[in-house]
Amino acid sequence: MGKQLISFTKKRDQLKYRGTSCKNCGHPLDISDKFCPNCSQANSTKKMTLRDFFDEFFANVISYDSKLLKTLSALLLRPGTITKDYINGKRVSYTNPFRFLLSLAIIYFLAISFNSDFSKFDDYALDKDASSFLGENGGFNLDFGDDGQQEELSQVMDSLKLGDNILKISEQIKKRDSTLLSHPTKSFKSYADSTFAIRFSGKYKITSLLINRKNIKSYSKLIEEYHLSDTYENKIVFNTAKSVSKFSKQPGSFLNELISKLPFATFFFLPLFAIFIWLVYIRKRYTYTDHLIFSFHNQSLLFILLIVSFLVDSIFAVDSGWIFITIFSIYLYRAMRKFYGQGTFKTIVKYLFLNTIFFILAGISVILLFTGSLITY
Repeated sequence: MGKQLISFTKKRDQLKYRGTSCKNCGHPLDISDKFCPNCSQANSTKKMTLRDFFDEFFANVISYDSKLLKTLSALLLRPGTITKDYINGKRVSYTNPFRFLLSLAIIYFLAISFNSDFSKFDDYALDKDASSFLGENGGFNLDFGDDGQQEELSQVMDSLKLGDNILKISEQIKKRDSTLLSHPTKSFKSYADSTFAIRFSGKYKITSLLINRKNIKSYSKLIEEYHLSDTYENKIVFNTAKSVSKFSKQPGSFLNELISKLPFATFFFLPLFAIFIWLVYIRKRYTYTDHLIFSFHNQSLLFILLIVSFLVDSIFAVDSGWIFITIFSIYLYRAMRKFYGQGTFKTIVKYLFLNTIFFILAGISVILLFTGSLITY
């Protein structure tokens, strides 16, 4: 009956409004039942008024707040204990670990996204040809804002005689691009018998040129205009080329979109990470799900500390990140000792091993997310 709500008014609870079956699930009820024992909905046949609606809303908020406060206090003050309580059946008093972690991750990454001006990276968009950086006399035509730095850097690069080399490379690239664009269909089909890597690279090169030079904006237009086969591979090539082209012109917008997806990367590698925890503690009588809940709780604490660190840095203009990471490192060690009940040496060895695995999996997840975002951008 843990889902029963606090009621601000007794009107809906009055005996005259009680029914003999649940309005939600149809479970048979006694007239003395205030709540359905099957689904926990209030036993009331009274039509909902505006006041009843807000009563129910605030009852849900208060009910969640009480769980949230108890979860926070247990998480902060008793490392490892909250997981023991949860897997031993004491779940009504605490918020769901998965939902709690997801909420914290979204809050943190939204805060980072809103507080960071990634649009400034759009100023460094790669939408220029290499030859555009060369002046009329073969020197470098660079614009870095500061005239002194610009002149000094130009002189250094001129002294290395890079201008001629860059001009030659630029001319070669132009000649190659011109050849590819003169017969794009023929060039595209010439890679048909090549290995996947060479075929994908060649098709990508041609498709990029068509997108940037011929203003091909849709896959259907590419297929129809150049009489290409409508295959899954060609579609992936087009999407990749289009996304990379967009990224090169708007890198700041891409970073904003990437950060908004980072919370979901967390839930990609944590289930994998729990497998390693299970293997390390395979002699303990814990299931895989128990280890996953343990990792959810610890990751939640990390996000709480990161949010606090973010607020401290924003308000006082200091760098407090290392302090909170140190606190988390100590907390994690204590949580492992408390939850798994092993000695200092074993815990330290497993602590170091699991943290190494954690960073490897986190890195792989970010790379996969970056690649996926780049393809679908």
